[in-house]
Amino acid sequence: MILAAGLGTRMRPLTNNTPKPMLLVGGKPLIARQVEKLVASGINQIVINHAYLGEQIEAYLGNGEKFNCHIQYSQELEPLETGGGIFKALPLLGDEPFLLVNGDVWLDMDYRHLVSHSLVGLAHLVLVANPDFNAGGDFYLKDKVVTVEGQGDALTFSGISILHPQLFEQCEAGTFKLAPILKNAMKTKQVTGEQYCGYWLDVGTPERLQELITHTEN
Repeated sequence: MILAAGLGTRMRPLTNNTPKPMLLVGGKPLIARQVEKLVASGINQIVINHAYLGEQIEAYLGNGEKFNCHIQYSQELEPLETGGGIFKALPLLGDEPFLLVNGDVWLDMDYRHLVSHSLVGLAHLVLVANPDFNAGGDFYLKDKVVTVEGQGDALTFSGISILHPQLFEQCEAGTFKLAPILKNAMKTKQVTGEQYCGYWLDVGTPERLQELITHTEN
């Protein structure tokens, strides 16, 4: 699943008439690059949620045929946050663990090892070193287990994870964030993780978009 329902307010004016996932990176929409990356990893069934100007995403990607995959869409008529958006899309995702990708993050990781990962528990998070805008980090990683509290330095959640639908078993339809759901699962050591040390970027501002464009050109 690719999360693509954000309003992209920090990207204005670039997103005044264009949804953030459709902003160009090297002449190609960011979300198209994400789809291609997933297909290259062996994934051919993709779910994308969208809201703001989401019809542009559907018009460009279509049913996924030109990308050698099948794409389904979960349209949100109101902001549901990350957790609520995933919950709404669960009927399209099935009963097995699924790879979740934030549409506005980029990392050079080869997703194939995540696709073949055997999930233990309810979630597996990819963590990265803390960027300047999140210097305190999000979670701690020790012996492949992710926790809210720990010793040493915390790491930042990259926006890439493997989730089991059972993570949302106690949830109800509506607007809610993903982080509290993950933190609750961490209490019973149901969340594993790994640290990715390669290139990662939260494409949240025009400046960072330009950084990604430069990175992909090199």
